[in-house]
Amino acid sequence: MSTSRIRKEVDEALLAFVDRQRPGLLAISDDLSPLMGALDALLRGGKRLRPAFCYWGWRAAGGGADAGIVGAAASLELLQASALIHDDVMDSSDTRRGQPSVHRRFEALHGAQGWPGDATAFGAGTAILLGDLCLAWSAEMFETCGLDGERRRRGRTVYDLMRTEVMCGQYLDMLEGTRGEATVATALRVVEYKSAKYTIERPLHLGAALAGARPDVSAALTAYGLPLGIAFQLRDDVLGVFGDPAETGKPAGDDLREGKRTVLVALTLERADAARAAALERRLGDPELDRPGVDELRSIIEETGGLAACEEMIERYLDEAERALRAAPITEEAREALAGLAVAATSRRT
Repeated sequence: MSTSRIRKEVDEALLAFVDRQRPGLLAISDDLSPLMGALDALLRGGKRLRPAFCYWGWRAAGGGADAGIVGAAASLELLQASALIHDDVMDSSDTRRGQPSVHRRFEALHGAQGWPGDATAFGAGTAILLGDLCLAWSAEMFETCGLDGERRRRGRTVYDLMRTEVMCGQYLDMLEGTRGEATVATALRVVEYKSAKYTIERPLHLGAALAGARPDVSAALTAYGLPLGIAFQLRDDVLGVFGDPAETGKPAGDDLREGKRTVLVALTLERADAARAAALERRLGDPELDRPGVDELRSIIEETGGLAACEEMIERYLDEAERALRAAPITEEAREALAGLAVAATSRRT
């Protein structure tokens, strides 16, 4: 099955599941309609990488033409929706996928209706609840995907671990931002648990576990998926500073305003002289950072060699993933598909 076909089937399964849930919510109250509208808008975007890696983990481990794998893979998009909604609250992000983030959407609804009380608190509280609902629905969609009980039992172990790891990674990310002392090593620890495992390694493992993978196949998928996941997040870090808003769906330099202690920032601080390091530390995390301020910090990142060092790391991790993929004991069909996904994950434009 082609990547475009997988995406189409994942979209269809995801939207069909949400549509089945809709009457139950609206039967409770029509006031829940804005919640469904916000979720519909969020789910219309996204690259569907996690379902694609899950599907090809299944195929790599010998899984066949069982429609249930599409539903299991699609459930990861509801898990991702939960993570994004909560992440935007924690980061006070204004936008997601080119539109207002969920908490800002409900903050605006509060203001438009002229309701009493704190609009910001209402927006954040509503977003937390919608994120929790998506988390619950991700588990429900997985359990009702159509695969038999034994397959789901094997996959559930991976699914549970994946959810634990991403929440721990999210906490570590917040902790590093609060401490303001991230090193390359500590930033890479965040990358591993918040993104690399969650985006690539565990979706591969989930698909493989559902198919009953041999231990050597699972190990090969780790050898490919973990370095690729790190390269994916490092590319995302670069896009968070240098990306085109039309491509990223977020304002230029948004990671700088949010004060993210990324590997890119850590590499820059390692290489900066005292004056440049002080300038970066002073402006990083300033929510009022304007375009000239963004340009100033971009210049520091480039001139110190931080950007070049990050690009070198991306290439090194990508090379490691490609070597592992060539040696993996999987079908040629899966190898070719995973090679294509590696390019899609790390070659996004800035």
